[in-house]
Formats: sequence, structure tokens, C-alpha cells
Amino acid sequence: MCGIVGLFLKDQSLAPRLGDMLTEMLITMTDRGPDSAGIAIYGDAKPGKVKLTVQSSTPDQDFAGLAEDLGARLGAAVDQSINDTHAVLDIPAGQFEAAREALAEIRPSVRIMSRGESLEIYKEVGLPKDVATRFSLPGMTGTHGIGHTRMATESAVTTMGAHPFNTGPDQCLVHNGSLSNHNSLRRKLRREGVTIQTENDTEVGAAYLTWKMMNGATLGEALQSSLDDLDGFFTFVVGTKDGFGVVRDPIACKPAVMAETDQYVAFGSEYRALVNLPGIDEARVWEPEPATVYFWSHNNSPTTQEKAA
Repeated sequence: MCGIVGLFLKDQSLAPRLGDMLTEMLITMTDRGPDSAGIAIYGDAKPGKVKLTVQSSTPDQDFAGLAEDLGARLGAAVDQSINDTHAVLDIPAGQFEAAREALAEIRPSVRIMSRGESLEIYKEVGLPKDVATRFSLPGMTGTHGIGHTRMATESAVTTMGAHPFNTGPDQCLVHNGSLSNHNSLRRKLRREGVTIQTENDTEVGAAYLTWKMMNGATLGEALQSSLDDLDGFFTFVVGTKDGFGVVRDPIACKPAVMAETDQYVAFGSEYRALVNLPGIDEARVWEPEPATVYFWSHNNSPTTQEKAA
């Protein structure tokens, strides 16, 4: 069943409240997904740096001296910020592949959750309120973010199986539904050189979009292509460095609602996830149409919306 939330801020005076608003939206969706929860936050970027968010089941052991050990391998300074079972490593831009190879050797039990200039992903098994508390999600700031509460259907309940999934720089995806052709598509994408770490069908959806954009497509074009190439029922919410997009399959049997004001664009699997947002009573509220691509970006003013024909 799963629950999805998303919040894109047009009014950056709301940035200090992003984590708090997303957390409340996420907890409201608990009954749609009590197995695990996760949130992707797009915050400040550091010039010349890439954020590498990693997770460990034994953080006291794995994170001790990690920045120094990784920095020695990369020949550059690495900064580290620990948040419960996750840590954010600031590494030099252009050294992600070297960092991934080094981590596999020096900390083989550490798993990469996300990479990007501004993206951080935090996810764990457990109720959304417990996940939010352990990572102090309400205190996080940023320009936009997406979240997910999972009711597992396609793979085991694990940290790696939780959403969001990150398969490309500053790109992530959350999903409600089921992709029926994920096994064959996973094999194809791996042959194309796309890294896929789990057997979760949602990660295949994220990897598909990454692959399309690696080959020159815009996010809007990649989402449009997904309507032809992905089989099953799905609602996708995708985050990028500059914005977020939404698409539903042509049948659109998975619930979705959106709201827009002068301050934000919000997404929820149900309207109750949006009811406490500021100005919601005056918002334009609608159900996103089937087989239609919506996208909002901070690079465009006013807010843009791409729709499929």
C-alpha cells in the first residue's frame, strides 16, 4: 500500500521548517506503511564537495576514524557528520567511484544510501515516528524533500529495501505500487553499467530514470518514457537537485493528491497528509492525472509544469 509525501518550497523562508513539515506528513501516512520509513532532504551544497550518505548496523565501530581512513585513500580531506546509524561524508567532487571502491575495502559493512551535492537520505526499519526521532528529521532544513512509509510487497523489510532510492547524483525516487517487469529490466540496466544494490522493484524504477538521463534525456522525458517501458501500477515521486517530479501510470489506481500555493507544492498519497500545511485552505488542490508528467524546478520562474500529450 505504502505512503508517499513530497514538499517543494517556492518560498525559501520556509526552509527551516522543511523537515518539520515533511515529518508530520510522513507520520500521518503511518497506517499506509508501518514496516520502514525514509526521507530525502535537499539542503545546502558545499563548493567542490559531494555528500556521501552512508549507513551502518554497527555505527560505533564503522564510523570511528572513517573520515580519516577514507581521506587517506582519496588523498584529500574528508569531513564527517554522524547521525545515529547514518553519516554524511563530504568528499571531493569527482571522487565518488574512488570513494565507493575504498569503502568496500576499508569498511565493507558500510552501505551507501545516497550521493549528491545537496542530497541526504535517511532511512531505517521501523515506524515513521521512530525513524523521524532517531534522525532528528524535524530539525532539518532544505529547499525540498520527499518521504516514504513502506508496506513491503516485493522484497524483505530491510534498511536497504526502504525508500527513497538513489541511483544517480542528486536523484532519488519513492514509489507506491508494483512493477511487474523489474527482474528483466534489472538485468538489462546492470548490463548497461547502472548500479543496482537490491532486489526491490522501486530501485529498478529509479535506476531506469538514471539510465535514461545518462543517455541524454531530461527528467521529464525519462518520466514520459517510463509510461511505455515500465509494466505495472505505480505512482512515482522523484527528487532532483533543483526540483521534483510526479507521474502516475495510465490506470492510476494508486491514490495521489497535490496542492499548490505561492509558497510550496506538496504531494501526498492522501489529502490528510497535507491538512496541516500553512495556507492549505487557500491552496489549489487536485488529483494528478494518469499518464501525465508534472515537474517543478527552482531553475524556472514561475513554477513550471510539464505534461505529457
